[in-house]
Amino acid sequence: MAERIRVSVVYVEPRRAFVREIEVVAAATVGDAIRRSGILDELPGFVPAGIGIFGRRVKPDAELRDGDRIELYRPLLIDPKEARRRRAKK
Repeated sequence: MAERIRVSVVYVEPRRAFVREIEVVAAATVGDAIRRSGILDELPGFVPAGIGIFGRRVKPDAELRDGDRIELYRPLLIDPKEARRRRAKK
């Protein structure tokens, strides 16, 4: 039997969060884990603006390690620099 590892797949919005703890084979990729988690099925039309593991951007073909937290990033509503400028004006 193939060795298995545990990973988390996470997507967070201001008012709700989706967290899935799953098991995958040790040779699984980020894309494999996202598909297995089913999170995208619960978010019709959502296309991640990026994917990361513990805040470090990765590609869907990146290999996983036991305990990894895969994060699905949503598009920014406003550029962070512009947000700082607006706060500074207040």
